Amino acid sequence: MLEVREGSCCFPREVLGVNVGLACVDGIIAILAFYQLIRIHSRNSQLGWTRQKVFHLLIGSSNTGYFIFFLATIIAVCKRWQCWSHSCGFIFMALPKILSFAAFLLLLSFWVDLRHQADDEDCEEEEFSFHEALLEMTIDDPSSAHADSLRICLPFRSVRVGSRQKIVIWVTALVFVLMMTFAVLMWIGMGNDFIDSPSLATVYVDAFAIALLLLGAALACYGLLICSKMRRVRSERAASEMWKVAGLAVVSVTCFSPSAFVALFTQIPVLYHCQKLDYNGPATSLLLILYYFIGSSVPSAFILWIMRELPPAVVPNAHEESRTIAYITDSSVVVHNPQRWTTATSLQNQISRGSPI
Repeated sequence: MLEVREGSCCFPREVLGVNVGLACVDGIIAILAFYQLIRIHSRNSQLGWTRQKVFHLLIGSSNTGYFIFFLATIIAVCKRWQCWSHSCGFIFMALPKILSFAAFLLLLSFWVDLRHQADDEDCEEEEFSFHEALLEMTIDDPSSAHADSLRICLPFRSVRVGSRQKIVIWVTALVFVLMMTFAVLMWIGMGNDFIDSPSLATVYVDAFAIALLLLGAALACYGLLICSKMRRVRSERAASEMWKVAGLAVVSVTCFSPSAFVALFTQIPVLYHCQKLDYNGPATSLLLILYYFIGSSVPSAFILWIMRELPPAVVPNAHEESRTIAYITDSSVVVHNPQRWTTATSLQNQISRGSPI
């Protein structure tokens, strides 16, 4: 059992308790995300990776990383692992944040698609649905047994990704490479005085905090634009989706902003580097809650709640996809009611053209 020793490198009791609490919260969110992912996949496994599945995978992986990070930090700091105070702790701190950032950057890319599609003359008559698969299989005959075997053996074979989603992938990869570069520099500087690991970590954290502020502002702006566009459609479903968009925009701004300011003006993100920090139990605990719980756990839990609805089960050998509009929830569905399909199409066309029903 770990012993909390005052005046040593180990955390004060308040900080230790907050770390354990944060680990439990993130562990619960990760379990819920992966459990829901399994349920969703069991209902429409024929469709491959849909947007809803990708969101659950990213959020579940991010919160799993935070769970490991908090528990490992308690052990590593109290046991004085030298590697943890340099590159190892930095990687475990930064990687979950990158995955969470990627999830909300992906959400922004979908909102940009929705907002600008009506302005594209080529897409004026084309329907857009948030229910479409994020990674669409390009197998000619999806209902054949050969195609099903290919999905099982090669689930990412011949996939197509939207242009803005490709940008998200490249940005995420670039941030990951940047993070690994900083980690390598910290590893090299473990036995040298000319490389200061906490200073390198601070530079990375500050740059990431600025990017997080920009992401929150972009989500707020596009959320406002989409809501103003949807207000012109007098429909119960459109009103429900509008409140979901508004909720996500508000949560993004109110959660990302304090987290980014804590990163910019305090040393909380590099708390794992115990040698350079002066602990103040209550103040450090409050800042930890602002940075991790408010900045990461709350947005992750909120987007899981928004996307909690299960998609209708896909009937074997039937490959029609619903064009039902949804700006937040994601599920690729099979159409069983032609009248509902017509109503959804009418709703989408009126949103695209900005005319009321």
